Amino acid sequence: MEKFINKNYKFIIVGIMTFFVIVSVLNAKNDSAIFDEVAHIPAGYSYVSQHDTRLNPEHPPLIKDMAGLPLLFLNLKFDTTQSFWTGELPGAWDEGQWAAGRSLLYESGNDADQIIFWSRLPIVLLSFLLGLFLFKWGKQLAGTSAGLLALTLYAFDPNILGHNHFVTTDLGVAAMLTFSFYYFLKFIKLPSWKNVVLGGLFLGLLLVSKFSSIIALPIFGLTLIIYSLAKNNRDGKNNWKSRLGNLGQYLLKGVAAFLVAAIVIWIVYKANNYAMPKETFDKTIDFFFAADDSNAKATITNNFLHSLNNSTLTRPWATYAFGPAWTVKRVVGGNGAYFMGKVGNGFLNYFPIVFLIKETIPFLFLAVFALGYTFKQAIVSAFSAKKKKNTNFLRSSVVEYSLFGFIFLYAYISIQGGLNIGFRHLFPILPFAYLLISKKVFEFIKKNKLKTQHSLLIIISVLILWQIGAAIFAYPSYTSYFNESIGGSKNGYRYVTDSNTDWGQDLNRLKTWLDKHPEIDKIHVDYFGGGNPKLLLSDKYVQWWDSMRPVQPGWYAISENYLMGSIYDTKRSPNETYSWTKNYNPVAQIGKSILIYYVPKSFLTQ
Repeated sequence: MEKFINKNYKFIIVGIMTFFVIVSVLNAKNDSAIFDEVAHIPAGYSYVSQHDTRLNPEHPPLIKDMAGLPLLFLNLKFDTTQSFWTGELPGAWDEGQWAAGRSLLYESGNDADQIIFWSRLPIVLLSFLLGLFLFKWGKQLAGTSAGLLALTLYAFDPNILGHNHFVTTDLGVAAMLTFSFYYFLKFIKLPSWKNVVLGGLFLGLLLVSKFSSIIALPIFGLTLIIYSLAKNNRDGKNNWKSRLGNLGQYLLKGVAAFLVAAIVIWIVYKANNYAMPKETFDKTIDFFFAADDSNAKATITNNFLHSLNNSTLTRPWATYAFGPAWTVKRVVGGNGAYFMGKVGNGFLNYFPIVFLIKETIPFLFLAVFALGYTFKQAIVSAFSAKKKKNTNFLRSSVVEYSLFGFIFLYAYISIQGGLNIGFRHLFPILPFAYLLISKKVFEFIKKNKLKTQHSLLIIISVLILWQIGAAIFAYPSYTSYFNESIGGSKNGYRYVTDSNTDWGQDLNRLKTWLDKHPEIDKIHVDYFGGGNPKLLLSDKYVQWWDSMRPVQPGWYAISENYLMGSIYDTKRSPNETYSWTKNYNPVAQIGKSILIYYVPKSFLTQ
C-alpha cells in the first residue's frame, strides 16, 4: 500500500485538486454575492485603484488587494464624487463601505456577476496553494500518506468548499497562518539569518491578512523560549548558563524577525494608502474611537492613533494599529445571532456546538483520536522519571505543541468572546487540525504490528471515503453544510444561522427556481445577503419584511437568517415577527438557505 502511494501520489494529488478547483470555480460563478462581499469587494478595488484605505479599515488590505487586482482590467466605473467616498453620509465611515458596494456592483452600469466572479478567483487560487502546502508539510511531518490525508481532509471539507471562493478574510488568514507557522518553525529549528528573514516576511503577511492573527504572537514567543531552553548545544554543554545563552540568541533573532514583519506591514499599508489624505483617516479615528472623558480607553486609543497619523513616516502603522483596536472593541461588544432557539450574543457553547454539527463526522472521529493519542504521549513524557526524555519531547515535538497551543488559545478566546459570527471564525485552526490528525494517525499506525496496521488502514480508508462522499453529495450547498448528527444540511437553520447557513449565497438559485415555475407571477422576498433581488427578479419581486402581514394569497421567499432571527426575538411581539410561518411547512428550500412559503386564502380569513 505504502509503495503504491509513494509511486502514484502525484496522480492522486492531481485528482484531488482537480475536483477541488472545478467545484470552487463553479461556486465562484454560481453563488450570489454574500453579505460581507458588498463591503470587501469595493474596498479591495479602491485600494488598488485609488491607493486609499478609507473603506473597510476594520480589516487589513492584503486579501482584499488580491481580490481587487483582477478588477483593474475590467474598466469599471467607480464614482469617487459620491457621498460614500467623500464622507457626507450619516455615519459615513461605516455606512460608506456598503454604499460603495451597492454603487460599484448595481448602480453604475457595471456587470455585477463579472465583478463578483473575477474578484473571487484569487481567493480560489490561494485556497489551491494552501492545499498543496498542506500536502508538503504533512509529507515532511509523517510521510507521503500523511500528506495525502491532510490534503484530503482539507479539499473535501464542505466548510472549506463553502467559503474558499468568497471575498472575505477567513480563508486568507487560514492560509497565511499555515505559511507563517511553517516558516517560523523552520526558523526555530535552524535559526539562520535567512530563516529569520523568511519567518519575519511571512509573519508580516499574516498580520496584514486579518487582525485577529495577532493571537499567534504569544504562541510564537512561548515556543521560541521553550525550544531555545530545551535545545542541545553542539559542544555538549547543556547547563543553565549555556541554555540561557541559547535563549538570548533566539530572543535577539526573534526581535529581528518581528522588525522584518513591521517593515512588511509598513510597505503593504504604504502601497495601499499613500494617496489617502491625513484628514480622511483623522475622521475615521474620530468616528470609531471618539475621544470621550467617560471612556478612558477610547480617548487613549484616539490620541495614540492620531499621534501616529500625524507623521507620513508612521501613518502606515497608524492605519494598521486601528485594526486590532477595532477588533478588540468588536469582540468585547459581541455580535447578535440566532442560536438554538435564542437570539443574542456571548453564547459560551456556540462554537463547540457549531463545530460539532458543521464538521464532517469522519473528521470528528479522527480529531478525537488524534487529541487522545497526543495527550497520552504528553502525559507519558511529563511523568517520565528521565529528565532527558522530557527535554527530548520539548525539542522533537515543537510542531505538535506549537500548533496545539495555537488551537487551544484561539478556541478559548473564540468561546469566551461574544463574536458569534459563524464556523468560519474557526478556520484559522483547521489547517493545523488536518496536519496534526494526519501526523498522529500515521504515527500510531507505524507503531503497531503488521496485522493491526492493515485493520487500521481499512478504517482510515472508510473514513476517507465517507469524507469524500460528504463533499460530493453536499454540492452545491457547501456554505449551508451540516453533518448527519442533526439530519443534514436541510435542518441546519433550526440550530444556527448567519454565515453557518445563510449568507445570501442562494439568490441566483431562487431565480432559477422561479424560472422553473412560470405560474408564479409575484413573490414576496425578504432576502439577507449581498445580491440585488429587485434587479435579478425584476417584475416578480415584491419587497417584504417580517413586521408586514400577508393580506392576500401568495408566495413568500424568506432568508433563513431573517426568519429565525425574527421568530425568536423575544423583544418583539409575535404579531410583528415571522411567527405566523410556524403554521405552514415550506413548499421548497432553495440551496438550504431560503425557504419558500405559500399563503392560501384560508390563512387570511383566520
